[in-house]
Amino acid sequence: MIDTDKQIVRVRDVMKTDFDLVDGKMTVAEALEKMEYVDTKSLVVDKRNDNDEYGIVLISDIAKRVLGEDRSPSRVNVYEVMSKPLLPIDPEMDIRYCARFLERFGLSRAPVIEDGKIIGIISFTDLVIKGLVKL
Repeated sequence: MIDTDKQIVRVRDVMKTDFDLVDGKMTVAEALEKMEYVDTKSLVVDKRNDNDEYGIVLISDIAKRVLGEDRSPSRVNVYEVMSKPLLPIDPEMDIRYCARFLERFGLSRAPVIEDGKIIGIISFTDLVIKGLVKL
């Protein structure tokens, strides 16, 4: 149980706000060329329309499903290797609960969603390096 007298650090305070948003129809090669924020170790796949959901491709997914299977990144579309739908994190969540959430679902990172839009990416690294020191 979390002690309410302790300082609460919110996901919003430690998440990465810079991330790459790509189209699922892009090839893996195109998406990697477009990638600017390598430290997120992921690409967020944009919704096709308002009734769709976001997806995500981790660098490890590309390593396993493209490189490890000797597939050409210029012939594999992002939608073929992405995970979808995503389990979102609320930006107001206490980072201790966020760590439990990621662990419970076997995730290394997750999108932070507010009002139906992705506003950041959170990972165990962010929780520990940026958050734990504030507690």
